[in-house]
Amino acid sequence: MTTPFEQAQQDVQTLSRKPGNDTLLKLYALYKQGSAGDVSGKRPSGFDFVGGAKYDAWEALKGRTQDEAQAEYVALVQTLKAQD
Repeated sequence: MTTPFEQAQQDVQTLSRKPGNDTLLKLYALYKQGSAGDVSGKRPSGFDFVGGAKYDAWEALKGRTQDEAQAEYVALVQTLKAQD
């Protein structure tokens, strides 16, 4: 049986319009927090702008439980599907 979090991961791949960068970062951060927990490792170097932005977005969710992050991810994907 597929969990709502797993279903949302599949649903986001089928959106007809690609979300904006801010939304993509939020999706990434919520996914990482929901699947791996708090951010780990070192922040990428200053020249890796995309990696740094992803790391910062994930780090901003530090302390949020995996269940909370998964629920927010599912809600965000549902909102995007409704706008699609």
